[in-house]
Amino acid sequence: MSWVLLLLAGLVEIAWSQSIRPTENFTRPVPTLVCFALAAGAVWLLSKAMDDIPVGTAYAVFTGIGAVGAITLGVVLNGDPLGAGRVTALALIVGGIVLARLA
Repeated sequence: MSWVLLLLAGLVEIAWSQSIRPTENFTRPVPTLVCFALAAGAVWLLSKAMDDIPVGTAYAVFTGIGAVGAITLGVVLNGDPLGAGRVTALALIVGGIVLARLA
């Protein structure tokens, strides 16, 4: 169950990363509240996952999921560039997440 919570925490972190820009530097109240709620939700889920998963492993996987998701959404939604270096970085992050889960 802890790994499911960790996956959910990573997915909420991805949503949180995408919720920052609409706040317009935290000048828009509703998007800012959504942003803060998503951040708090991600950290809460992460803390629950850490009940059974070592802190270092949980945090590395959490940030890895967030990074892969944020980059992927940036490419798909915002037309961010995707060169060989970024693809290699994504592959290494995904490989690290898988290895952390198996180890």
